[in-house]
Amino acid sequence: MDKYKKLVSNTVIFAIGTFSSKLLVFLLMPLYTRVLSEADYGVVDLLMQTGNLLLPLVSLGINNAIIRFGLDKSSDSREVFTGGLATLASGYGIFLVAYPLLRWALSLSGSSSIMEHIGLIYLFVLLSTTRSLFASFVRSQERVRLFAIDGVLSTVYTIIFNVLFLVVFKWGVTGYMLAVVCADALSSLFLFFTARLHRFIWPDKLRWGQLSPMLRYCIPMIPTTVFWWITNVSDRFIVTSMLGEAANGLYAASYKIPTVITLVSGIFIDAWQMSAISESRSRSRARFFTRVFSSYQSLIFIAASGLILFTKFITYIMVSAQFYPSWQYVPFLIMATSFSCLVSFSGSIYMVEKKSVLLLITTFAGALINIVLNFCLIPIYGVNGAAFATFVSYAVVFILRAVNTRAYIPVQWGTPKLILNTAILLAQSLLLIQSPPYWIAYESLLCLGMIVLNFKGLWDTAMRLLNRANRRQPKHLARRR
Repeated sequence: MDKYKKLVSNTVIFAIGTFSSKLLVFLLMPLYTRVLSEADYGVVDLLMQTGNLLLPLVSLGINNAIIRFGLDKSSDSREVFTGGLATLASGYGIFLVAYPLLRWALSLSGSSSIMEHIGLIYLFVLLSTTRSLFASFVRSQERVRLFAIDGVLSTVYTIIFNVLFLVVFKWGVTGYMLAVVCADALSSLFLFFTARLHRFIWPDKLRWGQLSPMLRYCIPMIPTTVFWWITNVSDRFIVTSMLGEAANGLYAASYKIPTVITLVSGIFIDAWQMSAISESRSRSRARFFTRVFSSYQSLIFIAASGLILFTKFITYIMVSAQFYPSWQYVPFLIMATSFSCLVSFSGSIYMVEKKSVLLLITTFAGALINIVLNFCLIPIYGVNGAAFATFVSYAVVFILRAVNTRAYIPVQWGTPKLILNTAILLAQSLLLIQSPPYWIAYESLLCLGMIVLNFKGLWDTAMRLLNRANRRQPKHLARRR
């Protein structure tokens, strides 16, 4: 199959599975903001983010290695899966022993509510790491349709458990966490039995010769993930410490609208990683990466511009009245999320080249900048200081990677268009936050300018794909005759 056609095909399939589950976070906002108070939602956010920090530490980041080595045709799938399970089991065993250390670390947050839910954090980490491992292995076997089906079913599970635990039983914070845990448990069982993963569990295949390169690849990604967590989440803890749990509840709510950008990007990146690895030995890979990035950048910035334009309207629809002020923190977070998508694309080059240490170095730079800016800007600008700090951090990481990765794959990043796109988003963000007279007219003009600037690239890509399909059709029909 043509590499462009395969990328589009996999993107569509991943969209079916991923769109429903990612969109669910967005669509359930009205439910969450009506059954949870600002303080409760702030606690839920801290619990989830604490769990997300622990996931790579407990699993040793083995999911990254499963995808990278599982897609490698020279690897034995049984060795890859068995090694992944053994790594996860060992990591969780250490996590259980480290219970006193976890209690001490969480006590530093100053939130007694987090301390009351440590058991749920342990359940969340166990089921989430298990489901992620199974899903990663299914992806590495290129069973993308099964991956998509699981995504749809996972969405159904989550909706049912949220309604049951939050609306019927009214369990509040506990109900929110249990809904996530139960959905992950059912998803893990579905993947294990449907994909017949027991066939790949061979203790005899647990060889250091295979596990060693996997660990060398994924272990540097553990601090990388931690540093990403710092960039993404440390501001929540600093906001909680400086401004209180209610302020963090508003900030957490404001993160949900930029989730749409992550949704668009995440669907593509899942498919793109498979294509990037497949084309890693191609002579034309630089041109392939350049063309794909050009369209990807256009799509991300058009989506971001449209979201900023409609931020107040979307916030009004999606959250209760007490959470409505969160709209003012959304614009800079949309900018931050847009650049996080560009960072993910540039990181795929390191993944192809197995340069996980460089992932670590660039991510550390972003985390360090984020921490410093948070302490400098939050006391002056409040919650928006944290949002702007996150944007700057991602922008710096992308610049570092864009320069450094040219040594491996000389991608043309389209710098003039990238700068202009960023300038338009920044202008839109400042306009929305200030909301001067006739701001809607100005926002609309800027959004139109964004579409005009980027539409041609998307159109050219679509036409190129259609032309490729048309050129292949006669041969296909001839074979059928």
